[in-house]
Amino acid sequence: MPRLKMGMIGGGQGAFIGAVHRIALAMDGEFELVAGAFSRDAENTRATGLALNLDPQRCYPTFEEMARKEAMRRGPDHLDAVAIVTPNHVHHAAAKCFLEAGFHVICDKPMTVSVAEAMDLVATVERTGRHFALTHNYSGYPMVEEARQRVQAGELGTVRKVYAEYLQGWLSEPLESSGQKQASWRTDPTQSGPVGALGDIGTHAFQLVEHVSGLRVEKLFAVLKTFVTGRRLDDDDTCLLELSGGATGTLHASQVCFGRENGLALRIFGTKGALAWAQEHPNDLHWTQPDGSVCLLRTATGATGAASRALTRTPSGHPEGYLEGFANLYRAFARAIRGERGPAASFPTVRDGLRGLQFIEASLRSDRAGQWISMD
Repeated sequence: MPRLKMGMIGGGQGAFIGAVHRIALAMDGEFELVAGAFSRDAENTRATGLALNLDPQRCYPTFEEMARKEAMRRGPDHLDAVAIVTPNHVHHAAAKCFLEAGFHVICDKPMTVSVAEAMDLVATVERTGRHFALTHNYSGYPMVEEARQRVQAGELGTVRKVYAEYLQGWLSEPLESSGQKQASWRTDPTQSGPVGALGDIGTHAFQLVEHVSGLRVEKLFAVLKTFVTGRRLDDDDTCLLELSGGATGTLHASQVCFGRENGLALRIFGTKGALAWAQEHPNDLHWTQPDGSVCLLRTATGATGAASRALTRTPSGHPEGYLEGFANLYRAFARAIRGERGPAASFPTVRDGLRGLQFIEASLRSDRAGQWISMD
């Protein structure tokens, strides 16, 4: 089949996540990047387009102009979808603009900066009938899917405890004061939204809690802290969770754990078994069986199920994770656009994005009030 034509909003020179998206969308040959509004700086957009060998006429100074002109384009080069890889405060306006212009959208998380904006995108997706994918890329990891399938199959029995943590240390010092780009926008409430670490990494942990356990967080008690003097947003967060079915758990998200790199981990305990997965060792899933014995499940082996095998890209013993997880979401997004189905054709949706914003706003209310808050 011909490759789907993709545009990109954000991700210009000096950005981090745009390059990751470009690798992921190209990995399976499903998409071809043909257009973009890569930066608010027109020269950055021009230079980025030149470096990517794009037609200069399809490198736009604003996403609004890009949506308008690309919607008028006909023929085999017609744009199918856009990736939104900007700071958070642009997500809602850009996504809505392109959805209403007839394009499918894949967007970074958190989806918006408020529940009101998130609900508006839910309504826009339903009204336009376009596909919307949210890049919670860790749900694209094979062993995350293996864990989810085992929980769904009842191999843990009734889930009692869920523990999620996402620990980083890169913001232990005030990098934003030095002008470091990634630190600057993530700690700026006008660009990041009302939270820092909670939106940047806490939403990933929250999504995994609900995605893998199959349960919904019903109530939470949150403490949002800022350790670095002068920082305007939280850099360390702790949440107690009450989930549907009576399970309880905790969620920790911190960017001031000195020396930690990308310590995303999930543990789930049931009445008959338990599982544990850590992102920095993505090929491993520790499975505690009813007799108490612990089995180490590995990707690309006969011990895994069909759903996780459908996400596995490398032979056994080869590390597989971050880029492949993104690529799995892009492949599923492409299959949805083409109307295909299959075990590798699912991805986080606009409603997952809404749940993330509900988690953020409930955490903010809980922290301010010093009490348990309902998610609904």
